[in-house]
Amino acid sequence: MARCSGDGATVLATVRGIKQVQGTMRVQSYRATKADWLKKGRWLKRIDVQAAAGTMRFCIPVDAPGRYAIAVRHDLNGNGKTDIFTDGGGMSNNPSISVWNLGKPSYKKVAFAVDGRTAIRIDMKYM
Repeated sequence: MARCSGDGATVLATVRGIKQVQGTMRVQSYRATKADWLKKGRWLKRIDVQAAAGTMRFCIPVDAPGRYAIAVRHDLNGNGKTDIFTDGGGMSNNPSISVWNLGKPSYKKVAFAVDGRTAIRIDMKYM
């Protein structure tokens, strides 16, 4: 969290609604572009930590001011795979996601501007 107390460009993400204290939380930052958003290997920073129920805070450093997007996944059983009926997820700007619309939202819906220290809130969703 040292970078969050300094002057560099960072995202301070508050992730709410974490279901259980088990498994792993994965937070990934992306450039907010069609070419990068949720593309394999295109993330900028990745944080993997033990889950804590309720609310967790993450400091995600970014290289420079600009437009970014954040994706969060709660891997409940810690198997490293997405188990659609048990794992949870959330994204910057909290786009509407439902059982009937499981596709990834457009990068335009999750993009936000970072200029210095930027605070965002992400609400987790589970099936």
